[in-house]
Amino acid sequence: MARILVIDDHDTLREGMAVTLTRSGHTVTAARSGADGVAAYKKTPFDLVVTDLKMDGMDGIAVTRNLKAHDPTAVVMVVTAFGTIETAVQAMQQGAYDFITKPFTPDVLRVKVDKGLELSSTRRQVERLSARTEALESDVARTHGGLLVGDSEPLQRLITQVRKAAATDATVLVRGESGTGKELVARMLHQCSPRKDGPFIVVHCAALAETLLESELFGHERGAFTGAIKRKLGRFELADGGTLFLDEIGEIPASVQTKLLRVLQEKELQRVGGEETLKVDVRVVSATHRDLQAEVRAGRFREDLYYRLHIVPLQLPPLRERPEDITTLARHFVTRHGPRVNKRIKGLDDGALRALGRYAWPGNVRELENVIEQSLVFAEGETLTAQDLPTHLHGPGTRVESGLPIPSGDRPLPDILEDLERQLIARAYEKAGGVKTETARLLGIKTSALYYKLEKYGFISKGERPEDN
Repeated sequence: MARILVIDDHDTLREGMAVTLTRSGHTVTAARSGADGVAAYKKTPFDLVVTDLKMDGMDGIAVTRNLKAHDPTAVVMVVTAFGTIETAVQAMQQGAYDFITKPFTPDVLRVKVDKGLELSSTRRQVERLSARTEALESDVARTHGGLLVGDSEPLQRLITQVRKAAATDATVLVRGESGTGKELVARMLHQCSPRKDGPFIVVHCAALAETLLESELFGHERGAFTGAIKRKLGRFELADGGTLFLDEIGEIPASVQTKLLRVLQEKELQRVGGEETLKVDVRVVSATHRDLQAEVRAGRFREDLYYRLHIVPLQLPPLRERPEDITTLARHFVTRHGPRVNKRIKGLDDGALRALGRYAWPGNVRELENVIEQSLVFAEGETLTAQDLPTHLHGPGTRVESGLPIPSGDRPLPDILEDLERQLIARAYEKAGGVKTETARLLGIKTSALYYKLEKYGFISKGERPEDN
């Protein structure tokens, strides 16, 4: 049940209370003096202390003061004779939670003790939760938000910018290649902001069709469209008081861009099919791997929306620009995934770290995490070696033997990849003699996907139908 300390220099009263509480199922320790009781508590804390008020030497007030100084969560009840209530009040001012006046029956003692134990349980629970929160906050501080791992200068510069931006309510645009951790930056912005106790809501804009995206963001009323059988709250409403992260913002269609701009400007919205205007208090963080300024020039992205999103720009460095973080990240992922995937693995040897350091990591941190998790699955020893890594990481010169040059930095990787894709499509289109079904077969993609890309790169006019050869 509970561990209770009884302190009383009167043998009969002390033993009587001990017997009553023991019969109630508690474990009772009895002390003959205030000093003995304080010493016993300091050796092993108790759930509840029952102490007499009037004792030779250290009295009940001094006992209470000493115990509360040692353990602020200590729950102390004092026993006092009728007519000395003022003294009992003094004890409560020192931190005692209650008092009981002599003489009292065993039932009264049990009721008082039960109330004290309930308070003790609550205080211990609060203490545990506080300790857990402090541990989490310490971990957050140690790992730069618990999310961004590394000590390189580019990452440290970004972390400093994130912390400064988090203190404000400004809209943030996170730019970076795929796999660099844009969502992690958004989460750190939320965790370090005054909104950290509010919701953090994520919308992957590229994964949703236009009609679904509009409903996802702004919600809809029942009957707004076929299949809308009940009202649905949008992500803006769900994020009220917190942070909304819009991933791949460059993929949203023009009609949604217009409505998004209104929400950002006016802090209000209407659900799809609704007439009621709803106020929302949301901090928006967006992310993209695209060059939005180029998208604006091409007419695919609203200029006014771009500037509304671009109030605080943050650029995530690719892993190739912070190679000194590869070792730290690799060890972090072993610690993170090892207990779940392969408990035997304790770390990485020097050969594995050298192999990881030679690779260019086009997929950035996400690719590194996948490589470590895959290696953990097949490793048989206690340490990851170079032979445990995927075959494309074996051997010297991995970084420079790739058939593609490493970008110089004047063009972002997404632009380079788009240029390579356009060239591949052009070669396949030429080889297929302009036959689109054959072009799609050569590229290994669906015909519908090919039409989208042909329109995108200007090989056919917009709206050309599949039956047009």
